[in-house]
Amino acid sequence: MSYITEEILKIEKKWQKIWEDNKLFQAQNDTAKPKYYVLEMYPYPSGKLHMGHVRNYTIGDVLARFRRMQGFNVLYPMGFDSFGLPAENAAIKNKTNPKEWTEARMNDMVAQMKQIGLSYDWSRFLYSHSEDYYKWNQWIFLQMYKQGLVYKKKSVVNWDPIDNTVLANEQVIDGKGWRSGAVVEKREIEQWFIKITDYAEELLSDLDKLDDWPERVKSMQRNWIGKSEGCMITFDVVDGTGKKIDEIKTFTTRPDTVFGIKYVVLAAEHPKCIEWSKSTEYESPVKDFIADVAKETLIERMAEGKEKNGTALGVFAVNPANGKKVPLWVANYALMDYGTGAVMAVPAHDQRDFEFAKKYQLPVSVVINPKDQDALNADTMSEAFVEVGIMTNSKEFDGVSSDDAKLKMAQWMEEKGFGSRTTTYRLKDWLISRQRYWGTPIPIYYDDDGNPQLIPEEELPVKLPKDVEFGKGNPLETSQTFINYTDPKSGKTYRRETDTMDTFFDSSWYYIRYTDLNDKCIFDKSLANYWMPVDQYIGGIEHAILHLLYSRFFLKFFRDIGLVDESEPFKRLLTQGMVLLSGEVMSKSKGNIVDPDEILKKFGTDSLRMFILFAAPPEDQLEWNDDAIEGSWRFLSRIWKLVEHRFSIVEDELNVSDMDDQDKEIERERNFTIKKVTEDLSSYKFNTAISSLMILMNKIDKYKVPEGALTKQIVLNNVTRSIIQLLAPLAPHMCEELWQKCGATQYSIILEGWPSYDEAALKQDVIELIVQVNGKLRSRISIPADSSKEDVQRLALEDEKVQQFVSSDAIKKFIYVPGKLANFVV
Repeated sequence: MSYITEEILKIEKKWQKIWEDNKLFQAQNDTAKPKYYVLEMYPYPSGKLHMGHVRNYTIGDVLARFRRMQGFNVLYPMGFDSFGLPAENAAIKNKTNPKEWTEARMNDMVAQMKQIGLSYDWSRFLYSHSEDYYKWNQWIFLQMYKQGLVYKKKSVVNWDPIDNTVLANEQVIDGKGWRSGAVVEKREIEQWFIKITDYAEELLSDLDKLDDWPERVKSMQRNWIGKSEGCMITFDVVDGTGKKIDEIKTFTTRPDTVFGIKYVVLAAEHPKCIEWSKSTEYESPVKDFIADVAKETLIERMAEGKEKNGTALGVFAVNPANGKKVPLWVANYALMDYGTGAVMAVPAHDQRDFEFAKKYQLPVSVVINPKDQDALNADTMSEAFVEVGIMTNSKEFDGVSSDDAKLKMAQWMEEKGFGSRTTTYRLKDWLISRQRYWGTPIPIYYDDDGNPQLIPEEELPVKLPKDVEFGKGNPLETSQTFINYTDPKSGKTYRRETDTMDTFFDSSWYYIRYTDLNDKCIFDKSLANYWMPVDQYIGGIEHAILHLLYSRFFLKFFRDIGLVDESEPFKRLLTQGMVLLSGEVMSKSKGNIVDPDEILKKFGTDSLRMFILFAAPPEDQLEWNDDAIEGSWRFLSRIWKLVEHRFSIVEDELNVSDMDDQDKEIERERNFTIKKVTEDLSSYKFNTAISSLMILMNKIDKYKVPEGALTKQIVLNNVTRSIIQLLAPLAPHMCEELWQKCGATQYSIILEGWPSYDEAALKQDVIELIVQVNGKLRSRISIPADSSKEDVQRLALEDEKVQQFVSSDAIKKFIYVPGKLANFVV
């Protein structure tokens, strides 16, 4: 019998049923055992697994199986991030309920996951649209509200005037609504926020504790949090006559340049742009400019080389350092998400400001000159001077190093009362309101005065209604059964909140819910303390900022309210690379998708797994290769044939004294491979682990066992069993089947444990040594492994090939690298 496709499919189904029937992968809450918690980022139920999914889950599955065999109590669960906009859009398009659409796709993906043989603990399966799950979303919201971390305020949104709904940024295409085609407007509406900024410093500083996270991810989070130390400066705002009409604050990290301010710019989203230009000749151009900026994404506005555009507001800011009026502008390079949304502009010493000033013929004033060079001429400058220099045109600070002036001028501004030293963060509070149906309802109602009130905990969950209409506006507002809330104590009817939560809320704590899915509390503290943190978290680099940041914030909040002791959710993070075809990312639009189902039918699960693991290190991109997957299949076939044709169960034990040199060499290779594969799997070097198994297999093929050679058969049996055990986490179905053929004592190879190696067996009695003469290879000799330098020189000189090039009286120097080579310099 050969290892052919029909046989593969039978074996896969057989072992998947055995695993499921015996509940082999169900984690036990046995706190006496060492635990290992491995988790992949739970997926959105898109409907079908792609190769990126398969790669991600294969990596996690290998680790889970490896750690189980090592004796760890392994938690390896799966679920779905099943709320979200795509399901709602599909419901509108197909005139169906999002729940039906979502669950159909979940079922398809679960079937594929089981077909691949992923060793998930399905008893802990969860999905975020389950009432049993989003009940606890609502409970968390109430706890955050009680702790002062939740508030409501006005915020600018993308508004579709035809569909009467708020649009996410990705739903705005060329400034128009993705579905209606209407020109998108900017509107201010009341929305719910979470004060993640209260945790900004801890979220930043604790990154230093995450030794097993990629530095790239930590750097991205540091930049997103964006800690800046500088000075907050207050400017009076005056009209053209000099009459004060308002104040505005700007944050700067360059207080040393305050005397060089020549204008102040506001972000297009800043509400003062409209207010200050209203009923003036500037109103129309300001509105037009704001509308143009609204068509651009934040990424486009921040792009390097992006042209700086703006328009005047018709009012002025008074520089408090020197009392001079400077114009106020709205500009596309000012961002509402940074500082206060207002930026003091110093063209001589900031390149963006310089480019803007040159374009709009605004003045430039030098306040820092280069050290030991001629003074700068503002009229002839071709770029901003941004280096450390010597202060000038800055009153009593002239002649001071600009580095020293930062602190001195900040202190001076504090003394004068118009500035204050402060620390700011780019991180903003988290807007969680969504005016959509398919998400967690926010557990709030409004009293007669319009004040928000908490839905009592005993009434959770606030369930999504079924009597809704999709198409225009927020579907929840069409449900009378939902929008009207009756207070059980007073019997009065109030208006219920119709916003739902950002789906990042769902994914910010699911990892700890897996530790305990009881319905009495959010999770048991003792179990959370046992299982947390996740030992290995796996997912794409695209989630490096928001998901991971929110997850870290949630666990710190849970800690602060006494639910868990741990402060960081993920001990080790792996961001796997993408799967490419001909150098391009696979996508339906490009027509370059490789369907996992077709590969499974042709080669089977284990061959696909082996290819994915061997083709590239997990953090690197993987280039799809049809020939390479066939190579994986051939390698597995060789091992199958090894058991089928050469393995023979022998009751006798191995007697070392009966072993010859060839036997000892195979035994040494067996022990070496166990050691190497153990180390490689522990450090996620799956490709080199497979290489070691291939090398061992090549040596097994050359190891001859004459008929009746009992010792050699025992040696062969031992190395065969070991290679099957080592391969088991990587190609589990075939290895389970072969293990039974090799005289298994347990129903699963996982229960047999991980093979151990004998350190003493790794030592070689005899080694092969390269012999060089004047650096050129002249011979190879076999020597005792413990030979001294003098012995090596003597044995090398006794070799006939070496004697052709060396005479003892011509030797100038003898070099010996132990275990590697000997070199005569003659």
